[in-house]
Amino acid sequence: MSNELSSSQLRAWLMLLRAPGLGAAAIRALLAKHDDIAAALEKARRDATGETRAWLAAPDTARLDADEAWLARPGHHLLTCDGEDFPILLREIGSAPAALFVVGDPALLWTPQIAIVGARSASAAGLANARAFAKAFALTGNTVTSGLAEGIDGAAHAAALDAGGKTVAVLGTGIDLVYPRRHAELAARIAADGALVSEFPPGVPGHPTHFPRRNRIISGLSLGTLVVEASLKSGSLTTARYAAEQGREVFALPGSIHSPLVRGCHKLIREGAKLVETAQEVLEELRGVGAVLAEGLRERLATMDADAGNLDATARDAHAGDPDYATLMKALDHVPAALDELAARTGLPTAALSSMLLVLELDGLVSAANGRYSRRG
Repeated sequence: MSNELSSSQLRAWLMLLRAPGLGAAAIRALLAKHDDIAAALEKARRDATGETRAWLAAPDTARLDADEAWLARPGHHLLTCDGEDFPILLREIGSAPAALFVVGDPALLWTPQIAIVGARSASAAGLANARAFAKAFALTGNTVTSGLAEGIDGAAHAAALDAGGKTVAVLGTGIDLVYPRRHAELAARIAADGALVSEFPPGVPGHPTHFPRRNRIISGLSLGTLVVEASLKSGSLTTARYAAEQGREVFALPGSIHSPLVRGCHKLIREGAKLVETAQEVLEELRGVGAVLAEGLRERLATMDADAGNLDATARDAHAGDPDYATLMKALDHVPAALDELAARTGLPTAALSSMLLVLELDGLVSAANGRYSRRG
């Protein structure tokens, strides 16, 4: 488990996260006034009313024990908004969740992510486009983030994994549940080679209000959001709206004026989303936003776990003594190379390489253009 919470801190967090009627905004407000989660819990107990007060006075200890047992299992994590492991881009949004339950690799939430969303009842062409863009993003070291829904979401997740890349699925259910059930195998693949994420504790069933809430996390984790296909009533338009409100880039693929499945995309384009036809257009637009993530990575390097494939703290001092950085710098030359070429030369995973290259670029040691990297000077 991340954040190194003590047993009492973990219990306090779970009590607040389970408290009915409290919500992420209220928990974050409590933490803003009280640096300690235990003090925040005591404040909530004093001030709460109704069912929230009743729960905090006599919580379901069996449920809390089960939550703790779930978190004790390998690969299960709780990232709290006051912890160093909480993803920096998500922390910036006004409606950030109080905590994230994660199955898989939580370090992926610190890699550059691009959201791909769209219609559940997607066309064959839409599914092909989702796969093509997801593959291109994955091969350039970006993590593909989506919502595990049928159609575009599922196609994007699977294509990223098939390309040897990474993917993050944000759920609208409890972290231990899979919706739709037909994506159980895909969810297992993501848990093994990516990350499943939810703000909902184990056992919480899906609800119509949960999925719009999930969408703000998809966009909040990502540098930008690509809408592949969407009708005028598609939930993916909600993700795009959140992205725009969060100051993130929104991209949309155009299509036939006769297809109802692209009218939502055309609406987004009219409202200011960038019309794109290739993955490279998306990648070029997102380079500047990636610098924000790189800066956060620089600050986080000192405490990230090297065993999880992350970067060493010495990177902050010109990366002196770090064998992975030494390997990467040796593999780089003045002839630009694609990320997959660098992965083959170094033997390093593409997700780690992408983060390392962002840091090196910020330090002025690497130049990047058109998805290819070279030494500077």
